[in-house]
Amino acid sequence: MPLPRFCITLGAIVASLTAFPAHAQLEVDINGGIAQPMPIAIPSMPTPSTVSTPAGDTAALGQRVSDVITNDLKNSGLFNPLPKSALANVPFSQANAPDFIFWGQSGAQALVQGFVQAAADGKITVGCYLYDVLGKVELTRQGFEVVPAQWRRAAHKCADTVYSRLTGEGPYFDSKVVYVSETGPKQNRIKRLAIMDQDGANHRFLTNGQSIVLTPRFAPNQQTITYMSYAGDRPRIYVYNVGTGQQRLVVDQPNMTFAPRFSPDGKYVVFSMSVGGNTDIYRVSASGGTPQRLTTSPGIDTAASYSPDGSKIVFESDRSGGQQLYVMNADGSNQNRISYGGGRYATPVWSPRGDMIAFTKLGGGFAVGVMGTDGSGEKILTNGWQDEGPSWSPNGRVIMFFRTGQGSGKADLWSVDLTGVNERPVPTPLDGSDPAWGPLLP
Repeated sequence: MPLPRFCITLGAIVASLTAFPAHAQLEVDINGGIAQPMPIAIPSMPTPSTVSTPAGDTAALGQRVSDVITNDLKNSGLFNPLPKSALANVPFSQANAPDFIFWGQSGAQALVQGFVQAAADGKITVGCYLYDVLGKVELTRQGFEVVPAQWRRAAHKCADTVYSRLTGEGPYFDSKVVYVSETGPKQNRIKRLAIMDQDGANHRFLTNGQSIVLTPRFAPNQQTITYMSYAGDRPRIYVYNVGTGQQRLVVDQPNMTFAPRFSPDGKYVVFSMSVGGNTDIYRVSASGGTPQRLTTSPGIDTAASYSPDGSKIVFESDRSGGQQLYVMNADGSNQNRISYGGGRYATPVWSPRGDMIAFTKLGGGFAVGVMGTDGSGEKILTNGWQDEGPSWSPNGRVIMFFRTGQGSGKADLWSVDLTGVNERPVPTPLDGSDPAWGPLLP
């Protein structure tokens, strides 16, 4: 079935969520990583009456919503949620009227409270309130009305509200990741497309593993994924419809095609194709048709990625003798090298904010780094044995990548923020590689 649209409304009680006092003093230092995470209290969300739903009763959902918000904020590296033993049981009457004396003694600087309430139409309403404990003021509030099966999305939305208000950064928790799930011995890996929430929940496989799949990438609408498959023992590019489970061939050519990625408007797929011993970058309409050649230099040009406005493309090429990064206009004109930091560079990805390019650095191992769009300000973020394949979070603050253990051939998903300090594993049922972080869900 298609990915569900998320309905944000103000329910019966949430209708009272009106203006709140202005207060701009409490904020998180987004450049500090995990050095000084903000203490924050996130107690279980009460319910006015316990009502059974297909996802569990509203009392249990109140705790589960709190747990998801806690994990989201903790995993950002910018918050230090209080342990459950330090939290009070909040009655429904205090959902929007905190006991500031108690929370002031808890050591928390910020407080997230709310409620979960069942409606007569079978939906649930999740209220979300953020408070400055020391200032004793409300900072923001939001209400989310969802079907019970989407309770996690309401929790992610609440966490996004808190994160954005306290950091000034855009949200990213309510998003999905597509990746390659791997299993089997090193020399005979079974690779399947898989999709999940950014925190690893709601995991499901999209392909059966009969053909090797690589480099999946979301379309802007989240409903389709482009990827390379060895179906029929020939590397070619396909588009997969998440809603119907159907796939179709994008370029029906006898040549090897690989490394696809959608344009920001979803109208084109840019990819690499090997013709006559030379590999160049092409683009083709997402609905199919005749490919347009964008590069012509001898060597291998691949791993193209659009700028968020669609005007430029970054790619890797060995035309200078080793893998380096180049930027060109979207029509293939004005090609210029931007990487000069020594070593080799691969798998560039333009930040959704447009200000940076993430890449894999090769030389004495593999590492993930970032640089300005002109090649300036290079910064290496990871130091694993083999870290590669970066993909940006929707807000351009966090990068997901995959790490292969030395000699094992087994890869796992990881994330790191732009400080390089907050690095953590991303849970998957099996091994994982080639992550692609999608945009915020609608």
